[in-house]
Order: sequence, then structure tokens, then C-alpha cells
Amino acid sequence: MQPNPFKLERYFARHEFTARHLLCSSDPESMSVGELLAYEPDAIDGLRDTWLGYTEYPGAPALRRELATLYEHIDEDEIIVHTGAQEAIYSFMHTMLAPGDHVIVHMPGYQSHYSVAEAMGVRVSPWKAREEAGWAPDPDELERLVTPATRALVICAPHNPTGYLPPREVFDAILAFAQKHGLWLFSDEVYRGLEHDPADRLPAACDVYERAISLGALSKSHGLAGLRLGWIATKSAQVLARMSTFKDYLTISNSAPSEYLAAIAVRHTDALIARNVSIVRANLHTLDDFFARHADRFEWHRPRAGTIGFVRLKRGHAEQFCAELLACTGVLLLPSTLLDHGDAHVRLGFGRRNLPEVVGLLHAYLEATATSTAS
Repeated sequence: MQPNPFKLERYFARHEFTARHLLCSSDPESMSVGELLAYEPDAIDGLRDTWLGYTEYPGAPALRRELATLYEHIDEDEIIVHTGAQEAIYSFMHTMLAPGDHVIVHMPGYQSHYSVAEAMGVRVSPWKAREEAGWAPDPDELERLVTPATRALVICAPHNPTGYLPPREVFDAILAFAQKHGLWLFSDEVYRGLEHDPADRLPAACDVYERAISLGALSKSHGLAGLRLGWIATKSAQVLARMSTFKDYLTISNSAPSEYLAAIAVRHTDALIARNVSIVRANLHTLDDFFARHADRFEWHRPRAGTIGFVRLKRGHAEQFCAELLACTGVLLLPSTLLDHGDAHVRLGFGRRNLPEVVGLLHAYLEATATSTAS
């Protein structure tokens, strides 16, 4: 199997560690090992004593017990810990889909949600977010997309790249559709917990549907991408058995120090999420002011959750705009061409503390280019 190059990741490989200012990152402000250990001052002794041999393939029991507390009806044996969310997506596609199957995927979205399946010979139908509806997809459209070969529906809620969060009635309609047709519901929930209003938080899909697979990770909600720690949670014994067996051909087991640190992070989920959401809320006020001042250049649908938004350019092309912005200012935005969604949008990240400074550079660039154009 040879999937298409992962365009977003190739872009980051070229620019993420050379650009002076990142304005498209999906992960929020991170922290050092010392800062994480400060949540439990005695934990440094446990880290020193962590055994560096092989770990249990589904994840350390202590970590899985902590992860189970994030759900209402999931226990530790219904969780498989992976080396990041990417490995879990790859594993699900290869174990629960087969050539000739059909899958419906919420798009635009994370490329591995569809490229891995396509490379396997699975037919993919996009369930498209509608910009005119604030990036909401239409649940009624699902019935027009389903076929006798449909095996799964892949969603992302909160959504990457738009920040859309379905209201509960739409979420329930998605569940009802999947249940009606006996589909696997692969629910990417890596931004769950980062709702800008906690009252908007949806249940984890695995808690309310027996054929749902909820994907979690510490990179987004907790801001700890460097731990490379993701997981799936599901009530399905079939999924657990197949994905466990397939993991033998991937990482086999996870990093023991990462699992130890991850357990600390999960125990302090509320504090870490509150930290990240406070940064997001402050940054959204900055962005509201910025987009109000530049309403002639951008169309901004304010996200309800997560750390990213999808912004339309009212003139020009996204790829050219991003290239020129990077060359002139060192500010990195992500053009929608990398998300298979035309050339008129950019993905913008607002989970980092330095956003006001970087937005200031963007504002100055726009003012300068407008002046040079006028002259």
C-alpha cells in the first residue's frame, strides 16, 4: 500500500522548524517535562524509577485506568493506547475496512481520514462541510451518500480545520444514521475538551453507540504533542481484538516514559484544559478585532471549539498568499490546497500565547501591501 503523500505533514516538514512565527499550528501551547511534573512534585521519583523495558501492548494499566475516567461507560480494557493518533487511524482503517468497501468521511479534514482508505482500495465519499452554514454539514445528506458497500462513517468533532462543533441534535442524528445502517462510527475527538463554552461539550461517541470508536490524543486537548500519545476507546470486542493484533506490526508497545508522563497529564486534565482554553479565549478576542479591521480581505466564521479556524480570502489565492506572507514576514499559515479544499482558504491556529504578536505582524503586512498597491 502506498498512500498519497501527506500534504500537510510535508509542508510542516519544510517549514515548521524554520519559519519564525507559526500561525497555523493545531496544537496549543505546550510545556516542558519539568512544568508537567510540577503538577505532582513527587512524580520525579517515579520518572527516575520508570523501567525502560517493553511495556504492555495495549498501554500501561495505570494509564488506561486514568484514560477511562474521561468516559462515562468505558473501562480500562476497552482502550488501546497508540503512539499518537496517527497510528490509531492507520490501524482502524487496515483492520475494519477492506478493498471494495465504501466509507463516508467528513471533509475537509485530516488527510489520513481518507487517504489511507483510498490507498487500500476503499471508495470514499466526502460529507462536505458547508461554509454558508458556518461549516455545518447536512445530516440529511448522509442518506444520499450511503450505499450497500458502506462500512463506516468518519467524523471529527470538534472539527479540524473549521472549529465546527455539532449541536446535540445534529450529533444525535449522526448516531441515528450510523445505527440505522449498522456502520462503524470512527469519531476523531482529539479536540474534545477544548470547547470554548464547556456547556457545548458532546458525549464521547463510544459512550453512546456500541459500534463507535472514539479517538483521543494528548497533543491537542492537553497540549502535549511531544509525548506522542493517542488512544482509541470502544465497546466493540471485535475492534479491540483486531486493532490489538494489528498493533503487533506497528509499534508493538509504547514509550514507557511517555506513558508515565501521560498518566500525570490525564490526572490533571481539568487544569491542563482550563489553561489551554484560557489562551484560546483571549486569542479569539484578538482575532475578532483583527478580522473586523480586515473584513474586506477575510471571511471569518468564529469557531466554537478547538484551536483552529478556516478563513476565506476574499481576493487572491491562498497558496500564493501564504508563500508571500512567509517570505516577507516569517509567518506561516496553511493554504487550503493542502487540505484538498480549493485555493481560497487558510487554516489559522490560535492556541499559542504569542498570537497577538504574530497577528500584529500579519496586520502590518496587510497594511504595507495595501499601501504599496494603492501607490
